[in-house]
Amino acid sequence: MDNNNWLTQILMIGVGTTSLVAEKLKEVSDEWVRDGKLNPDQAKGFVDDLMEQLKQGNFEAQMQRQMKNVMQDIGVPRQSEMDELRGRLDRLERQVRDLENKLWK
Repeated sequence: MDNNNWLTQILMIGVGTTSLVAEKLKEVSDEWVRDGKLNPDQAKGFVDDLMEQLKQGNFEAQMQRQMKNVMQDIGVPRQSEMDELRGRLDRLERQVRDLENKLWK
């Protein structure tokens, strides 16, 4: 499977996780409204506040760390590794050209 497909799947997992969290928060708040623990306005505020905290808090950072770990586990190289390999390839190509030029002189 190509790396783009893996990346798409990882991103979809992140979107799905966020959607699942929002859905579960809504279910809990609805249950608390039914049980009389919260009124509907409080429940909406509760869900909105928690979702905002998730957006601003560590949730995104944790998802990014998890994505980096998954990408590393499946063998997707980091940008710095790709840059280093490109540099090495450029140097090798230059050396081959220099050797070819010496042979033709």
